[in-house]
Amino acid sequence: MFGPKIRNVFKSRWHALFWSASMLLTAYCSVPSPGEGGDANDAAQLAGTLAAHADKQPPAHRNPWALDKPAN
Repeated sequence: MFGPKIRNVFKSRWHALFWSASMLLTAYCSVPSPGEGGDANDAAQLAGTLAAHADKQPPAHRNPWALDKPAN
């Protein structure tokens, strides 16, 4: 795919360290910081949506593998 073949990466310790450092750098550069990208309107809309659904109870858990018992 992209970059070196995986069997060539781990032939030496330095290649493995360079590869792992490049993966960490990619992850660091691709995740936005908490203050970036959002504005107050988005946060207010999310808060309103969460408040509207706060009073609703989630459905009770039902085991999908359990046999259904006939109602008497």
